Amino acid sequence: MSFIVLRCKMKKKISISLLVGVGLLTLAVFIPNFIIKNNASNKVFNDVNTIKKNKVGLLLGTSKLLSSGRINLYYQYRVDAAVALYKAGKIDFILVSGDNSTVDNDEPTDFKNDLIKKGVPEEKIFLDYAGFRTLDSVVRAKEIFGQESVTIISQQFHNERAIYLAEKYDIIAVGFNAKDVSGRYGFKVQLREYLARTKVYVDLLFGVTPKFLGKKIEIN
Repeated sequence: MSFIVLRCKMKKKISISLLVGVGLLTLAVFIPNFIIKNNASNKVFNDVNTIKKNKVGLLLGTSKLLSSGRINLYYQYRVDAAVALYKAGKIDFILVSGDNSTVDNDEPTDFKNDLIKKGVPEEKIFLDYAGFRTLDSVVRAKEIFGQESVTIISQQFHNERAIYLAEKYDIIAVGFNAKDVSGRYGFKVQLREYLARTKVYVDLLFGVTPKFLGKKIEIN
């Protein structure tokens, strides 16, 4: 009988531990999401007529093509947003920050070529090839390219996270929202964003810095 009672007690302890663990994990995911979203509530814009002007628009990178070979709509919509912002006179320069870690993946150059095709002068585009993560892109915009106030260009969920990071590094930032992507692919990206927002706090807690810094570059 005592063995049965002991076994029941062990099962109860395990169940309570699992519940506590699930609860803590839930808080670790949803609290950062709430804080980051709430922080950006009046700092993200969909209309070029309502956003303030900044010298530089920080265009956050992503791959041009999906694994299927089709165009990545996140990429296409960010190009469109950057062009709209530039042509409305709300930015003078576009700083494209993306990944260039492999021969087959040169995000900044892809963006540059498509921006030029849509009428943005080449001399108005600057490239940051070491924007491996959002944190890298934001910090390097200040430390390498000398910007203390920027307009971040990406989808709204990405802008919200980037603005939060920017402010932690004393950068004044607003976001111009590119069109979002719906459907199954969009849902998967949104799901990953919850984890990315949790990681923001981990990075800040441990003082994570960009993979590379380097010589300063003047945007002029």
